[in-house]
Amino acid sequence: MAVGSKLTLHTMLGNYPNVAPLKSGAVHSDLVGFDFVDVKVANNMFKQVVREAKYDLAELAIVTYLQALSYGKPYVLIPAVVVSRGQHHTIAYNAERGALKPSDLNGKRVGVRAYTVTTGTWVRGILASDYGVDLNKVQWITFEDPHVAEYRDPDFVKRAPPGKELLQMLLDGEIDAAIVGDKLPDPRLKHLIPDADAVARKWAERHHGVPINHMLVVRTELSRSRPDAVRDVFRQFQESKRAAALPDAGVLDPYRFGVEACRPTLEIIVDFCWQQKLISRPFSVDELFDDTTRALAAS
Repeated sequence: MAVGSKLTLHTMLGNYPNVAPLKSGAVHSDLVGFDFVDVKVANNMFKQVVREAKYDLAELAIVTYLQALSYGKPYVLIPAVVVSRGQHHTIAYNAERGALKPSDLNGKRVGVRAYTVTTGTWVRGILASDYGVDLNKVQWITFEDPHVAEYRDPDFVKRAPPGKELLQMLLDGEIDAAIVGDKLPDPRLKHLIPDADAVARKWAERHHGVPINHMLVVRTELSRSRPDAVRDVFRQFQESKRAAALPDAGVLDPYRFGVEACRPTLEIIVDFCWQQKLISRPFSVDELFDDTTRALAAS
């Protein structure tokens, strides 16, 4: 962790515009440096964070963090958003098999990579709260285990048969819709929610924030023993965003800093997780942080 008097943190962080100056060394510090591991897709490494506690500092999906907190994993949240986006465009259906709208989902089969993925949690919560979908009447078909090994999916979640793939099942009509992610992977697919980008923008304006995907986490012990280092990490991430010439976009800013800036969307995702049986109890936003990270504020 330490090299001479400078603290070096073993760090897992994806490649995004807001952190490019930090990863390139354009933003640096005499107090804290980073030993970055090679990352192609960050979510493929989340199990290493919550099962092996492999890193001093990492990005982590917010739902994975909430589950990790439920099971006492040794990390605490830093109020720095690494990835966020509208979620309405991520669920699709095969238009060749007939039209489908959100209110049609009751009684249907919907695919998602894993029940616990953050995008899926956001989408389910939005479908329930804004479109009247009864999540207990949908059969959720999954393909992967949760990141947090101790968690068990609810009974209404079923695993796809061995060898099956989400996209092919959707194209073949074995599932009615699927959470496919940021891009539609086949021209036959259509967004389940019409005008998804415009609706997502209005959602963010109404709820005072873009849905959060990934935030920073740091070892709990490190936050307790070296609060100066955690403050410096937070400062460097803010400087990296500025160096990338990414302006503050207010409630539509995908890269927010500080507990208060993140509070509205954190309250919603905690509520969604509780409703969807993903966490053992509803947490307050302040419980997601410790004394060091709760005090960090945007500059």
